[in-house]
Amino acid sequence: MDEPTLIPARRGKGAFVDRGRNVKLINTYGYQVVDTWAFNKHDLSEFMSMEHCRSALMSLTPKVGESLVTNKRRPILTLVEDTTDGVHDMLFAACDRYRYELLGCKEYHDNCTDNLATVFKELSLTLPETPCPFNAFQNSVPEGTTGKIKFLPPVAKPGQYIVLRAEMDLLIAFSCCPQDLVPVNGPAGGEPRGAHFEIL
Repeated sequence: MDEPTLIPARRGKGAFVDRGRNVKLINTYGYQVVDTWAFNKHDLSEFMSMEHCRSALMSLTPKVGESLVTNKRRPILTLVEDTTDGVHDMLFAACDRYRYELLGCKEYHDNCTDNLATVFKELSLTLPETPCPFNAFQNSVPEGTTGKIKFLPPVAKPGQYIVLRAEMDLLIAFSCCPQDLVPVNGPAGGEPRGAHFEIL
């Protein structure tokens, strides 16, 4: 079996996955959010869509046995195993240069949107758009009836993982979120970490 592939801290990585294969996403060092996208290999305009997932699941996060769906409402990835407490996010857009500018950054800051674009560029593909990702391991908690959402540090411990089954031939892409200004990857100012994935 091949060694797991490193998703470097603050960077992205992608791979093609055949239908029926499993992808294991490992929170190697713990407490790290990994933005996750999936695109139909044969039609990149069809992609995993969080808006459609929330409607299909009637939930803010998937449970084991449930499928994430595309913008054509077809299953693309099924969560088949989760060794974490099941805390993930389907609400928040990928961070981008504008997000960091709003947070006061005067210079360029690594971001998940650009990481996805880099994955496509490295594969000589054209990115159709930047869909809202499945934010694996992100701990974003709605507060009661107020509608407010709090960013809390991830609870995924070192070595915990999820396993996703490909329901079609697809391109999967990951970004180890470089957010270090709000406590998405731990206390504000904490250093983002890497993660690993392997195709089983």
